[in-house]
Amino acid sequence: MTPSAIADQLRALGVMTGAVVQVHTSFRAVRPVDGGPAGLIEALLMTVGPDGTVVMPSWTGDDDHVFDPATTPADLDLGVVAQTLWRRPDARRGDHPFAWAAVGPRAKEIVDVPMTLPPHGPESAVGRVHDLGGQVLLLGVGHDADTSLHLAELKAGVPYRIPHHITVLEDGVPTRIDYGENDSCCARFALADDLLRVEGLQHEGTVGRATARLFRSRDVVRLACAALKDDPLLFLHATAEGCAECDTARASVRVI
Repeated sequence: MTPSAIADQLRALGVMTGAVVQVHTSFRAVRPVDGGPAGLIEALLMTVGPDGTVVMPSWTGDDDHVFDPATTPADLDLGVVAQTLWRRPDARRGDHPFAWAAVGPRAKEIVDVPMTLPPHGPESAVGRVHDLGGQVLLLGVGHDADTSLHLAELKAGVPYRIPHHITVLEDGVPTRIDYGENDSCCARFALADDLLRVEGLQHEGTVGRATARLFRSRDVVRLACAALKDDPLLFLHATAEGCAECDTARASVRVI
């Protein structure tokens, strides 16, 4: 499909001109698109127009080396579209290991944020998208890729943390920093589908060959926070389900 045709589908889904749009995508699910991943990015930019901003995760998957925003590849799990976005000459990328990248007039405001631990809290780039009333587009992926739900976990005060580390420069010396992250397998983030659908707050359709979901960051965070207040372990599999990542998260509750 042409970028123009993809843009028509995005508009039909509800992506707004002038919007801040946080995008998580699998190009394999969307393709074929003329121009490949770069063509999909052009379609997104065409849809939001010159006053809109497209934002994608751009953090590193390498915890043992110092992050360089000009050269360090994004985590491979983020996909080829995210990898392509930060390399655009008009893209702005954060300068720490939990970086996001963006193209558009709000890019600097969103991605130039200090490093926070855990990484997806209110002061992070995902928090900025939330505060700006941004939309979230899941394109060929489900809510397991929705970083806004990590923001909701932190705002709701979930009690689990998984040990992680990063490497940063301190006085010119690479230094390891250990921290705890609100992490799990994230499969139960799929519960956000029902939370949003019941309220009529999630638009769903087809973009390219992919299933697409569109909603406001504020809506999913608000609804997830309310659900987590009732059950702080909502997004963790039950112990009997045998999920090692969720079992580790549950075990951490006793030692926080």
